[in-house]
Amino acid sequence: MRKDGARRTGFTAVACGVLAVFLSACGGSEGGNGAVKSHGGAGAKGENAPARAVDLTRIPEVGNRLQARIPSNAHQVVAVYGEGRDSADSTVVLYAKSGSTWEVRRSWQAHNGTKGWTTDHHEGDKRSPVGVFSLTDAGGVLDDPGALLPYDQSAAYQAPRDWARSHWHDFDYVVAINYNRRVGTPPDDPDRPLGQSKGGSIWLHMDHGSGTSACVSVPKPAMEYLLRTLDPRQHPVIVMGDKADLKV
Repeated sequence: MRKDGARRTGFTAVACGVLAVFLSACGGSEGGNGAVKSHGGAGAKGENAPARAVDLTRIPEVGNRLQARIPSNAHQVVAVYGEGRDSADSTVVLYAKSGSTWEVRRSWQAHNGTKGWTTDHHEGDKRSPVGVFSLTDAGGVLDDPGALLPYDQSAAYQAPRDWARSHWHDFDYVVAINYNRRVGTPPDDPDRPLGQSKGGSIWLHMDHGSGTSACVSVPKPAMEYLLRTLDPRQHPVIVMGDKADLKV
């Protein structure tokens, strides 16, 4: 995720925080293992625990408040299940709608804001915003891997080399999360319709093994898969938050 108010200056960019001349590091240090794990909304309770019925006409473990904000024409949902309100650990699950039911396509370990989650995100709070947001625009340092979303390839996404080496590839691939941004523009478009104080440039991007400034990060194979799978014709959205807030 790049600093709030991202803008290009030559090959330099600003993101995920205040306007400045450099990208802001999205937290953390060592790279993640990219492990894949299944997610049906509920964790395993032990071998003898009775199976709990899951209503797959809804996104599992998402309550009425956010469920109602998923557009009726959305047939792809990226769900981010945060481990806790103050935790940087989360699980990302891609759901696709088949008829009237949602099916799990893939699941990955992930990270969110270093300080966790918030329902009132502000610039620099290092918490990811809880909510439902559309996904319409992608980009990155690397060439288009076959993205279905419009893809903006540019060296301007490059993380500065004075960052820790573990962060250098954070923005090789990104998908803009449409929180406080103009839909239909490249991910690093600086416009903030709600004002700079509400933050912005919150992205799905590549994981460096720990929390971010407010973005959601997943392993490189996950980014490649999402870029090749998220289809504007399916009106993809992201539903994100800590598990407690998601259930409200």
